[in-house]
Amino acid sequence: MSAIGDDEVLQRDPVWLSEEIRRLLCERGGVLLAHYYQDGDIQDLADFVGDSLELARAAQRANARTIVFCGVRFMAEVASILNPDAEVLIPSLEAGCSLEDSCQPEDFRRWREEHPGAVAVTYINCSAAVKALSDVIVTSSSAEKIIRQLPADQTILFAPDRHLGAYLRRTTGRDLVLWPGTCVVHEQFSLEALAGLRIEHPRALLVAHPECPEALLVQADFVGSTSAILRHVVESPHDEFLVATEPGIIHQMAKKAPGKRFVPVPGNSGECACNVCPFMKKNTLHNLWECLRDGSPTLRLPEELRLAALRPLERMLEMAAR
Repeated sequence: MSAIGDDEVLQRDPVWLSEEIRRLLCERGGVLLAHYYQDGDIQDLADFVGDSLELARAAQRANARTIVFCGVRFMAEVASILNPDAEVLIPSLEAGCSLEDSCQPEDFRRWREEHPGAVAVTYINCSAAVKALSDVIVTSSSAEKIIRQLPADQTILFAPDRHLGAYLRRTTGRDLVLWPGTCVVHEQFSLEALAGLRIEHPRALLVAHPECPEALLVQADFVGSTSAILRHVVESPHDEFLVATEPGIIHQMAKKAPGKRFVPVPGNSGECACNVCPFMKKNTLHNLWECLRDGSPTLRLPEELRLAALRPLERMLEMAAR
């Protein structure tokens, strides 16, 4: 076998890739942050695994020369906004977000102009340019807490996820004006498949993310952010759960509660066992290694945009900590 062939074999070997990733992280003085929706092999390599709020906090305190973000592009942007002196790498610039795509900055600006005097509470799943046009950013973990701190007579605009916005309407009693975006993953859970799973697993509890449509949420035994769902299944006395969110979280569930069973709720296509985020899966061990080896792709924002987006992010972190 030629030397080139040997290299190609090594570059497909997850053990070799994992060792090289650790070595390159050490050389770069880097920290690896990964979302719960990443593949398990990436989660196991990460210095910190979390949901959007937890990762924003981890990025804020990273204090590293290099931050490698295995998530989607808007998450890496948040790391860059909060760490202007760090090199921020993302394995794939194609790791986007359907919610971000649904809410373009100029459209968002016009929407705000149609509601003078309203406060724009914007879900973190959006671009830095939309963050810069917002008053406060929220995550699914922090949204309810932050909205409850706003004056009762304040008109609230909520973008870009209408299902999360509708859920917050119900839980806070506030009359939110909603942007019509949805998450490509959480929008597609199959109610028919769920009914079948209820029959197959009569003792299982349904846990769901609030980005799911109301028709599914009303059937859930627990609704919460990704990190809240994880805490719930670990602490619950029940030992079987139907999981209505991206199945990457099941890797952490199985690690933290190994004696319990977790069954992913399928999507409408019926072609797979669960709903997989196509954007999160753009990151792989191989392109993570290439990213560290080459020092690219990098994410750096123009300073004017960074500072404008920083203000609503800092407001989120401050209000979420109250």
